Amino acid sequence: MQWRNSTDSYGLIGRLLHWLVAVTVFGLFGLGIWMRGLDYYSSWYRAAPEIHKSIGMLLFGQMLVRVAWRFFSPGPAPLASHGSLVQVATRLMHELLYLGLFAVMIAGYLISTADGRSIEVFGWFAVPASVTSLANQADLAGMIHKYLAWLLVILAALHALAALKHHFIDRDSTLLRMAGRVSKAQVSIR
Repeated sequence: MQWRNSTDSYGLIGRLLHWLVAVTVFGLFGLGIWMRGLDYYSSWYRAAPEIHKSIGMLLFGQMLVRVAWRFFSPGPAPLASHGSLVQVATRLMHELLYLGLFAVMIAGYLISTADGRSIEVFGWFAVPASVTSLANQADLAGMIHKYLAWLLVILAALHALAALKHHFIDRDSTLLRMAGRVSKAQVSIR
């Protein structure tokens, strides 16, 4: 079992970070939509936002680890069958996903700390409010958070569709490399 990424595939740590982020993002998105429909008398009215914020803060930390991991263990080289346009599109999509993730989390932080209160992360630690004086901070950050979350989920869905296209139409090992099921002999399965 390989822990680090190689020139041919993603290692265990890279795959775990990728899939954990993916599941967390879609989970937070679903939780965010669900909790907006809660009324004041719901037993989840206060708990759901606290869970959402706590998981969001943990995701922020995980994304910092993920960025550091990319420098420590770069991803596999592009497949020989991928032309320059596919390589540019791949790089652009990854950069947009990373940028979108950080932007949506920062906007969420600005919503939660607009009133000057810190964010309690499952009672383990608190993330202090550092920016509280922006005009209409909670409303503006809330609007940005909402639209960026939708954009992020759409980009992630396109990312997944591209991986499926590579697997089923192009019949290359793009998806297999992230699933951890590729050997050097499988780098191109055409």
